[in-house]
Amino acid sequence: MTVTGPAAPRTAPHPPFDRQLEGPLREILRTLPTPLTPDLIPARREVARRNRLGDDDIRRGGAFTVTERTVPGPPGAPDISLLICLPTGSPGPHPVIYNTHGGGMVGGHNRTTELAGELSRAEELGMAVVAVEYRLAPEHPDPAPVEDCYAGLLWTAGHAAELGLDPGRIVVSGNSAGGGLAAAMALLARDRGGPRLLGQMLQCPMLDDTCDTPSAYQMERVGLWDRVSNLTGWTALLGDRRGTDAVSCYAAPARAADLRGLAPAFIDVGSVESLRDEAVTYASRIWQCGGEAELHVWSGAFHSFDEWVPDAVVSRSAQAARVDWLRRLLLP
Repeated sequence: MTVTGPAAPRTAPHPPFDRQLEGPLREILRTLPTPLTPDLIPARREVARRNRLGDDDIRRGGAFTVTERTVPGPPGAPDISLLICLPTGSPGPHPVIYNTHGGGMVGGHNRTTELAGELSRAEELGMAVVAVEYRLAPEHPDPAPVEDCYAGLLWTAGHAAELGLDPGRIVVSGNSAGGGLAAAMALLARDRGGPRLLGQMLQCPMLDDTCDTPSAYQMERVGLWDRVSNLTGWTALLGDRRGTDAVSCYAAPARAADLRGLAPAFIDVGSVESLRDEAVTYASRIWQCGGEAELHVWSGAFHSFDEWVPDAVVSRSAQAARVDWLRRLLLP
């Protein structure tokens, strides 16, 4: 669980926004109802549905082939869908970015616009992208989402040879809720003796269901994903268990008592977002356990800033840092 120091202020003003992000954020907030509350979940899902990436968007002029496979879900659960994007410019077996989409645990899909960032990284590095469609809360509460994601990961690793993928070079990756799910899959892979992951890329990840860090209170009703929105997502996933001792580390990775033996982690987050402190704490705890983590806190940045304002200097820096980390990870 994330630990808050006794003197941590809860009423301090938030850090200033980056000058290139502040104006665009004001415009975004004029059209996107925030914070997320349970009654707004259907509207958020509809926005995501309208913004689905089509096959032509994903192919990128022939850089990738695109197929969808229906594969077995967790035991006793429905099948799941995997979007499989294979690079055409290099021979396999290809290293893999296994993507879990964001959406606060309550929205999104495996063709969400944030997939574009994963495809850009994969195109530059000759990687494949496999994106999983998982069941959403509150209709499908924990453990449905993470078990769906893990079932897809197991299938991908087990069928790597027929797909032209390298099962020894799989990086789990996601944004927001997807970042939390990626962290949870890394824990599951370690604890269940699953695929040996090459890395975990956690972009502004949802890790802590308590929503009780200083940054959570600093950013209440600030930016795109504040404490109110975070409480909505976690409560949809966990119900009355949220914030209690009944929550598993596979639902909320900040709950993990032991972070030893995990795949190398890349963690980044904005300084002006509610998830900041839990991300910093998670990286620190990995280091304290002797593990490998790279942490970036982007000054003045809000939640998912590089997706919303991709041409800002700080956004380009974040995008480049992710590519560079993957490049180093893939070195022989």
